[in-house]
Amino acid sequence: MFKVTPNPPEAEDGSPDTSIDTQKLHEAADRALDEYIKLSTRINAIERKPSTMFIIAPGIDTESLLANTCESLASARVVAEDFAGCLKGSQRNTMLAISQIIMLGELAVNRALDNIDPQG
Repeated sequence: MFKVTPNPPEAEDGSPDTSIDTQKLHEAADRALDEYIKLSTRINAIERKPSTMFIIAPGIDTESLLANTCESLASARVVAEDFAGCLKGSQRNTMLAISQIIMLGELAVNRALDNIDPQG
């Protein structure tokens, strides 16, 4: 059996590309990109003020900051280890790995404290 296919529509005079002014298209694209780049520059130029709700007092000495950080890391390690005890399988291993990373941070802070006051 032979299926009759309709003839394609006759093409209009000229190609479809002639209806679009490529120069205007490029100019529009350039304007859009310029606006995007200018917006990005304006956003990055805005001065940001951090929230002062949880700010650390600016006059605190480095040793006190490191000692407090060490205590915070030790507490976080204990919490992570306790939580790991409630987990099983790969989740437990993940939490124990997080605990170990916290412990490494604690050791680094302790070394920094030793470097500040080697006699203590």
